[in-house]
Amino acid sequence: MVQTTANDPRLRSWVSVPAGSDFPIQNLPFGIFLRKGSSPVAGVAIGDDILDLAYLNTNGYFHGLHLPADIFIQPTLNEFLSLGRRKIREVRERVSELLRDTNDELDADGRVAALVPARAVTLLLPVKVANYTDFYSSEEHATNVGSMFRDPKNALLPNWKHLPIGYHGRASSIVVTGTGITRPKGQIKPADSDLPVFCPTRKLDFELEVAFVTCGDTPLGQAIHTAEAEEYMAGLVLLNDWSARDIQQWEYVPLGPFLAKNFGTTISPWIVTMDALEPFRVQGPEQNPHVLPYLAYEGAKNFDIVLEVLMQAGKAEPATVCRTNFKYMYWNVSQQLAHHTVNGCNIQVGDLYASGTISGPSPGSYGSLLELTWNGQKPLHLSGGVQRTFIEDHDTVIMRGYAEKNGVRIGFGDCRGTIQPATHARS
Repeated sequence: MVQTTANDPRLRSWVSVPAGSDFPIQNLPFGIFLRKGSSPVAGVAIGDDILDLAYLNTNGYFHGLHLPADIFIQPTLNEFLSLGRRKIREVRERVSELLRDTNDELDADGRVAALVPARAVTLLLPVKVANYTDFYSSEEHATNVGSMFRDPKNALLPNWKHLPIGYHGRASSIVVTGTGITRPKGQIKPADSDLPVFCPTRKLDFELEVAFVTCGDTPLGQAIHTAEAEEYMAGLVLLNDWSARDIQQWEYVPLGPFLAKNFGTTISPWIVTMDALEPFRVQGPEQNPHVLPYLAYEGAKNFDIVLEVLMQAGKAEPATVCRTNFKYMYWNVSQQLAHHTVNGCNIQVGDLYASGTISGPSPGSYGSLLELTWNGQKPLHLSGGVQRTFIEDHDTVIMRGYAEKNGVRIGFGDCRGTIQPATHARS
């Protein structure tokens, strides 16, 4: 277990942090922001503000950490993350010291210069994603989907409890929260037709996921053991793996997801460090049958993170449609990375590894509309008397997540996207 003074629940900051904020002094997630008329720089979220890391580094507040002069004057965090988990920890610890109410190193002028209201900036994609993998690690989700489309008595495929299933996604279409998503078009096969048709998806869905971002490189041929896997992880983000279910159903045999998934993936803008999540470790579900030795692990590798999805139809009030928890994941992040690399696959700084849809044991904890409406058979009731089976144009999906213990709430901020109508194109 990592010991860090920055997690002390007794800490308080000279920055005003509203009650219930995702970003108390015990969090300090990293991101990239843009002031109007300026260039992107790295920052740390604190309350409703952002601490400018470029200002701190330029003015000597990180003296002794031996950071490159321009490390925080970058369009992404990749170069900073490449310094590794230990250096990320050192910077977070130093930021924690500077923000404590007992520390006056930043005088009045320094505080004004270093602190930027979050409402006055644009948050950017925190990393240039080198490679993107999406797993399928929730037993409840896999069981629901298997029951729906295969055999309820044999919902899980024979290999599911032996290895973390995953597929390689599209890194170029990963976007930051608030970016509009255009309704995808593709081939679907209507139930009453022998042939497919080309049209916009009629079954657009969200998938509630959490993803880890890597902070290290490995050479081809090197595997990562479960015991060391987290040393390659900078932190977690929320992720919405937008999915076109009708396109998916027609195309996924024999090679799996393609156009049904690659049109857009939304992530939250702040990387919540693995260190900040340390107090929220919990044991995962019992794994039976026993896993092969390379997937075995010791200690608590799951995290107690409450997750929820809200849907907003046009300008109506958002309505909560599901509430679940990251702790339900059958395959944990360490097992995911160990399996991904056991064949010698190399990893790179900025890789994004998503959990797959996170569903819990009850209907209200299912992490997709496919499950919540049981493939459209049970409409959801939103605000203003609106019903939904799948996502319609101009609907907004908002994902939120937080861990809470001893009066400390570690949150992620919103992962939000609004669906734009399909563009016109040849069929």
